[in-house]
Amino acid sequence: MADQTKFLLTEKDIPKFWYNIQADLPEALPPVLHPGTGQPIGPDDLAPLFPMELIMQEVSQEREIEIPEPVRSAYQQWRPTPLYRAHRLEKALDTPAKIYYKYEGVSPSGSHKPNTAIPQAFFNKAEGINKIATETGAGQWGSSLAYAAALFDLEVQVFMVKVSFNQKPYRKAMMETFGASCIASPSDTTNAGRAILEKTPDSTGSLGIAISEAVEVAATNDDTKYALGSVLNHVLMHQTVIGQEAMRQMEMAGDYPDVVVGCSGGGSNFAGIALPFLGEKLRGGKDVRLVAIEPAACPSLTRGKYAYDFGDTAQMTPLVKMHTLGANFVPSGFHAGGLRYHGMAPILSHLYELGLSEAKALNQLECFEAGVLFGRTESIIPAPEATHAVRGAILEALRCKEEGKSETILFNLCGHGHFDMQAYTDFFAGKLNDQTYDESELAMALAGLPSVAHGSV
Repeated sequence: MADQTKFLLTEKDIPKFWYNIQADLPEALPPVLHPGTGQPIGPDDLAPLFPMELIMQEVSQEREIEIPEPVRSAYQQWRPTPLYRAHRLEKALDTPAKIYYKYEGVSPSGSHKPNTAIPQAFFNKAEGINKIATETGAGQWGSSLAYAAALFDLEVQVFMVKVSFNQKPYRKAMMETFGASCIASPSDTTNAGRAILEKTPDSTGSLGIAISEAVEVAATNDDTKYALGSVLNHVLMHQTVIGQEAMRQMEMAGDYPDVVVGCSGGGSNFAGIALPFLGEKLRGGKDVRLVAIEPAACPSLTRGKYAYDFGDTAQMTPLVKMHTLGANFVPSGFHAGGLRYHGMAPILSHLYELGLSEAKALNQLECFEAGVLFGRTESIIPAPEATHAVRGAILEALRCKEEGKSETILFNLCGHGHFDMQAYTDFFAGKLNDQTYDESELAMALAGLPSVAHGSV
């Protein structure tokens, strides 16, 4: 048996459409609400933040949205991405399960994020926008949007969560190389940032805080729009190129997954691999389990409340119904910065409520152990976020071993860890620990949910 099997597509196999799960949902998503009136918002309410084409994608019920040719052309720099059969990992685990992984780390920024950064940059440019403000956690999104902005001649200002800004300096250098500016958040450049610093001068930051800063810049400057790398419907839809390609590659392998696994912070890469398979199931196709893996220190699906909440700490965004730990919840500074978000994508929250997906919360050390094993068997060092998916797949494979089942496991290896080696250095030095959260702080954050969260709409 080969140590590793690689399944490759060609440029002509890059999907021509993004898949929109909203067309196949058994129940429609709860509406997005205006924070002032409590009433459903319309496209015009979002116009200060996003170009109209992205707004229309956000609310679309069409199953397929055509990918513009300039976007598909840009995708060709690294797509289609490879799918691997992890024979060596299977052998190390002594499992009867078959493990496949889709590898998104071959993109120019090293993760899945350009799948949505490029269309977002394209649609902003097409509407005459030349400046974008955004946030980033560990830096994968910020560097991906910086790369996409360079392709379409856009200015980008990135607010990077301070703990990750300090942990991962090369991500900032990458953004600046592509031409973007990168500011540690919370910063003294916005009202939202200054308010946080006044209250908590040593704040390590959070994605909720960084979102507030970026939204404020976009909302107060007519020449600037806002871009988000996860959570929103159109972002998840752009990522479905991953799952669509994976379906073709599983056909090449003569196989089909029994379970699809992905790490989940805001939800974009898990959605990207999982939603096309779920759509097939909802339309009468083969059954498949979807398992989202989140950090135990920021467990929005498994510990959060399904309620209306703000997407940001300063409460500037519309209200969306999602699994949330509360907009004021600030996670501890664990290394998987891309998973340090208080909420979860409304689509994934909805699917979880409907029983169409599962979730597990895992600790940092067991995930790094899985990342090391994966690196030594499959020769790819995963990003800290991606180690959660690796560990989730391993747990499924060990379950198959215990049960004597030869199931097929597919997971998304959403990015490499080449900019995260300090985290591995700290792991080997015994400096990492399993961080958790303060139960009283979580209770306070959940108690502060908007009142609409306790009513019906």
